[in-house]
Amino acid sequence: MTETLAPARPAATAHEARLAALRNELAARGLDGFVIPISDEHMSEYVGAYAQRLHWLTGFGGSAGSAAVLADKAAMFVDGRYTIQVREQVDGRLFEYQSVPATSATAWLADNTGAGAKIGFDPWLHGKPWADATAAVLKAKGAQLVPVESNPIDAIWADQPAPSPAPALVQSTQLAGQPSEAKRSAVAEWLSAKGLDAAVISALDSVAWLLNIRGADVDRTPVALSFVLAHADGTAELFIAEEKVTPELRAHLGNAVTIRPREMFVPQLQALAGKKVAVDPERTVQAVFAALAGAGASVAELTDPTVLPKAVKNSAEQAGQRASQARDGAAVAKFLHWLSIEAPKGGQDELSAAAQLRAFRDETGVLRDLSFDTISAAGPNGAQCHYKVSEETNRAIDPASVYLVDSGGQYADGTTDITRTVWIATPDGLSEPTAEHKDRFTRVLKGHIALGTALFPKGTVGAQLDTLARMHLWAAGLDYAHGTGHGVGSFLSVHEGPQRIAKPQAGQAGTSTELMPGMILSNEPGYYKEGEYGIRIENLVLVEARDVPGQEGEYFGFENLTWVPIDRTLVDTALLTRDELKWWDEYHARVEALLAPQLQSAALAWLKEACAPLSRG
Repeated sequence: MTETLAPARPAATAHEARLAALRNELAARGLDGFVIPISDEHMSEYVGAYAQRLHWLTGFGGSAGSAAVLADKAAMFVDGRYTIQVREQVDGRLFEYQSVPATSATAWLADNTGAGAKIGFDPWLHGKPWADATAAVLKAKGAQLVPVESNPIDAIWADQPAPSPAPALVQSTQLAGQPSEAKRSAVAEWLSAKGLDAAVISALDSVAWLLNIRGADVDRTPVALSFVLAHADGTAELFIAEEKVTPELRAHLGNAVTIRPREMFVPQLQALAGKKVAVDPERTVQAVFAALAGAGASVAELTDPTVLPKAVKNSAEQAGQRASQARDGAAVAKFLHWLSIEAPKGGQDELSAAAQLRAFRDETGVLRDLSFDTISAAGPNGAQCHYKVSEETNRAIDPASVYLVDSGGQYADGTTDITRTVWIATPDGLSEPTAEHKDRFTRVLKGHIALGTALFPKGTVGAQLDTLARMHLWAAGLDYAHGTGHGVGSFLSVHEGPQRIAKPQAGQAGTSTELMPGMILSNEPGYYKEGEYGIRIENLVLVEARDVPGQEGEYFGFENLTWVPIDRTLVDTALLTRDELKWWDEYHARVEALLAPQLQSAALAWLKEACAPLSRG
């Protein structure tokens, strides 16, 4: 595909001024360039408003990407999920568009800098592996990677928001399924077994899980900005802004957890001189490693000991997920019924649909937040697999078109994530999807069924299952440019590791993680035709043990968790096997049984029709 520059847009003037101001600030600091990621001090995927530096500088609103700025040029780096979006949001006159993993900020800097160049980076926003690799590449070119003491963007962002002051909240043991004391004890045993004194826990969802706390500091992710030092004796230190600490939090944590001001985190790291400290290089910023090294601590680069137990949900968390899915499924079904009536009339758009879906979730009375910004994508916007609607991009939902909606809710007992693709009928109800629409949708459906019904032996990793979701698309010379499945938290991050179902990719963790009973993943194959439409079907699934006649060793499969009708209008039944038709009918019978008691009148009638069998005889 030939790359073209994005047209100038109204916001370009502001971003041009910001880019110029950054270059002036870099020059004043004696720097020749600077790298800007989407990140915070905890290496979060979703970050608070104060940390949205890349969006402020460039206009890019995706959740993954970075930019590199030099005195005479700049570039944006995104993967296949954002190929279209970056061109619509970022001015191509200011930033080159670069595709990851074909290239990277590191490779681009190596190609565009020379001997003597000093490239700045914020060590509180980058991980050690990236910093080490980039420093080595630049050194080979005679250039230097320089950590900055303060972020130059913060110096020029006049109205930068302050970090959230919201209080930390207690997650009950009833919902968590295990008290914090038991979790800290397990970490202490892990440390003792490895001859270590302490572990740095810096990922926000890890802190939340370990201490059974939640928060409201990051939109869509219920976490509190904080760090933890966990010690081998079972005690811990929580570093958190004092305004976030409530009497309830103090009582919950008890005497074994010392609460310290957030600004004491680095001094306490420096106090670990001579100690052996575990730090996760994938989840901890370079500045933490530098502080420990400077203090003379011995650092063991090991995976955060909370990551795996957090991913393997206990019985209480599994029960909470089932309850939240049933509740959320009814809200989504009400929305799909509403959409089937209102969209054919015209007058609805992506924003109004997203607002209506939020309203149905709010009607549950227990919604805490969305689990991510709803992807409400009409027609060609659906071809952007991580599209984010705004006032500028808002598109009418036209009759006789394809509409994709990917959404989720945060409830105290679970985190949901579901995608449905539907055909928007005309008022007379006579419009039909094209043969291509049906073919692509049915191939995606076949992949969804193949993955959801997979049986696999203990030791299987996500990369080994990914082909199942793609094989029917591959058979037609088609594919999609995103992973097939991500982990999901328990009233935590909607994107949770370490497990993933995706093509194996160098430098990308998770696809080699063994799938274990209790892990929750998404099952979301898709297809996207640029400029026309997008298709995705997503349910959440739970890894569970399975009995197989004559089996040798342990075998696992998936329990389906998401129960919402799939649009039958887009299905080409001629492409489905007898077993696939049987899956469809059994799935929708379960949907009706679970959701019918929660619906009434017209919505209930719609559900019964949507769940009628596809197979006849």
